[in-house]
Amino acid sequence: MRSRLAGIACVMALWAAPAFAQGCAMCYSTARSTTWQGQRAISRGVLVLLAPPVGFMTVGVGMALRYGKKRDRQQADEITE
Repeated sequence: MRSRLAGIACVMALWAAPAFAQGCAMCYSTARSTTWQGQRAISRGVLVLLAPPVGFMTVGVGMALRYGKKRDRQQADEITE
């Protein structure tokens, strides 16, 4: 099972590799030309904008896993009765 998950993770990482090269040259040069305080502010802004989607996805996956385990326990209890 772990080897299958590792294989899937590798395939997804390689599949996403072209996306890393799609940075906007104009945005990059504009951000690079700002002062170090401006670059730091941009980096913090990116992290602030990244936090809510990551949080929502974490909560959603956690709830889905909890629901799946609860459903599996209920089905196992029904079978044993």
